[in-house]
Amino acid sequence: MRTIDFSPLYRSVVGFDRLAQLLETASVDAASGYPPYNIERTDENAYRVEIAVAGFRADELNIEVKENLLTVQGRKTANDETAAQRRFLHRGLAERDFERRFQLADYVIVTEAKLADGLLSISLKRELPEALKPRRIEIATTSAGQSPLIEGEKAA
Repeated sequence: MRTIDFSPLYRSVVGFDRLAQLLETASVDAASGYPPYNIERTDENAYRVEIAVAGFRADELNIEVKENLLTVQGRKTANDETAAQRRFLHRGLAERDFERRFQLADYVIVTEAKLADGLLSISLKRELPEALKPRRIEIATTSAGQSPLIEGEKAA
């Protein structure tokens, strides 16, 4: 397994430490493959994250957004009575707790979350504030031979 050392980056740049932390976090998260997920672009400013959460109920899942970080947690409730009654010959279904984190870009918000057929679908949308959206500026022109008036009346 390859690891990347970001310590030289911390020594040589100022103000980019958050970027290095994002790269470091992404490399650590990539190592864990459970649960599998898809990230899909559904529109120019819309996305969907689908996470395979077979065996989890809605009350065992938690979705939280804090400071541009989307965190999805799955915590199986311990049910000792059913586990004691069941005798597995082979146990291949991973019903373990998990935590998945996704770094969101600025102005990306979660619009809805659905759980169906073992897939948790989280819809995201980028909503730029009006101040950041491009806008067209009209250019005023004056007719030839006319000079623009600074004041409405001549000085006496």
